[in-house]
Amino acid sequence: MREWLAERIIHNLAAHSFTITNRRFESTVAVQRTDIEDDRLGIFKPAFSKMGNNARRHPDELVFGLLKSGFSTNCYDGQNYFDTDHPVIGSDGAVKSVANTDGGSGAPWFLLDVSRGVRPIIWQERAKYEFQSITDSNDHHLFMNDEYIYCVRARVNAGFGLWHLGWGSKQDLTTESYAGARAAMMNFRADGDRIPGIQPTILVVPPVLEQKALHILNALLNPDGGSNVWKGTAELIVTPWIA
Repeated sequence: MREWLAERIIHNLAAHSFTITNRRFESTVAVQRTDIEDDRLGIFKPAFSKMGNNARRHPDELVFGLLKSGFSTNCYDGQNYFDTDHPVIGSDGAVKSVANTDGGSGAPWFLLDVSRGVRPIIWQERAKYEFQSITDSNDHHLFMNDEYIYCVRARVNAGFGLWHLGWGSKQDLTTESYAGARAAMMNFRADGDRIPGIQPTILVVPPVLEQKALHILNALLNPDGGSNVWKGTAELIVTPWIA
């Protein structure tokens, strides 16, 4: 936004091109017709329940699995999603390299801004998770094999969005490294040195870092007895899919 003093200044949009290709997923079990006739369906209920639970958790598996791969997977600008060399054009027209990672070799953790219309990770759902079954006596499969089929099907995928809305680190998770990641994201300048005003909202950690993350985000006091200034500065998500 700028003060409108004369005619409008029309800015042309330069767009990167990227595609998130939908993928098909399924989970299928077969039950002998004789088991249904003998009223033994109860022994299969845990399997059906597990199919539902797996479908419910599958988006997390794809989204957080993609987040974990961001250190070695390219995004739309040709760099790894978490990289030190993202090209950004300054106000002088020169291209400079910008980082959204500080390296390290430990357990990964991530800081994300998910408060905007475009997210750091995009979830795409072409066909929702659907429970299907073959139980019609006239169905060819049932006629030929004398078994019922139950399955879950979906067409979905996850893809990288805007890299500057995410920070990936394998440094030790401390108040210092957390503060540094927040500062780097909030100080980010887009093309033309524009300040987008990034506000990190979510901290994602594997189970091994849960205790450290809870101390940073939930504790009232620091280990030295002072007030914890980082309390409540982000929502915590603990997930095994980034371990």
